[in-house]
Amino acid sequence: MTLILIGLIAYLWFRPPAWVTEQYQPAPEVPLQAGKFLSDLHGKVVLVNFWGTWCPYCRHEMPAMQAFYQANQSRGFEIVAYSLDKTQAEVDAFMRAEGYTFPAPLATSQIIQAFGGVDRVPLSFVVDRDGMIRSRIAGQVHRGRLEKLIGPLLLTPAPTSSR
Repeated sequence: MTLILIGLIAYLWFRPPAWVTEQYQPAPEVPLQAGKFLSDLHGKVVLVNFWGTWCPYCRHEMPAMQAFYQANQSRGFEIVAYSLDKTQAEVDAFMRAEGYTFPAPLATSQIIQAFGGVDRVPLSFVVDRDGMIRSRIAGQVHRGRLEKLIGPLLLTPAPTSSR
């Protein structure tokens, strides 16, 4: 019985539960950083993530996100990790200390509202190359979940026309 319990705990640690809902709606036009907007990433597959440095589940998913980002950025994959922290300085310090290289701007109330509100973290949205939200993930992402939800979208060629 103890081995079964240990196995279950290990499974949930490495494959945490999440509630994935399929969606097909345009991604909102929200700011990223310094005059750039989400629509500037049109033609790329984007993981939009809401998180906080104080959230242990968020911190647990970040290494998988970074590894997937490094492996797939050249294929047209981007991450925008909107932080719910109080200051950009604390987010930047955390990102630098952990070696994460994807952008992590602060989430403003405008951005949170544009995505329908954030009632829990981590919360992620998968945006396809055409700027459509394809999935909402309430809970942690891990390598397998990223492969399943984003991998097929990376196989689709980027649109030839731009907005």
